[in-house]
Amino acid sequence: MADQDIPTQEQQNELLFMQLVMMFQGMALQNLGKVMNPMTNQIERNLEQAKNMIDILGMLDEKTKGNLNDNEQKLMEHVLFELRMNYVDELKKDQAPEEQAEDQAKEQTPDNSTEDEEEKKN
Repeated sequence: MADQDIPTQEQQNELLFMQLVMMFQGMALQNLGKVMNPMTNQIERNLEQAKNMIDILGMLDEKTKGNLNDNEQKLMEHVLFELRMNYVDELKKDQAPEEQAEDQAKEQTPDNSTEDEEEKKN
């Protein structure tokens, strides 16, 4: 009866693979500023490191194509999709203030283009 409780090598490998994927997911979420760093108890954001974690998972996905079972493949696809969407969302947050500043600068700068065009005609 006790033999039935012992996981097979395949089950152990599936568990270890899922732990690996979730480890990289956790690090990426931390670097995206989505979860607190347990060491510092602060929200920290490092998009370069987050992208690195996502890229590592993407490489792992490519290298394991055709070798994962359904559970492993679904986990990998889900994690990569969620991380990539969150990464894009964070990039947009960084770009939004820059675009707003550019728009404000354009609004504050007088439009001299019509005067310049008239001077060229004369």
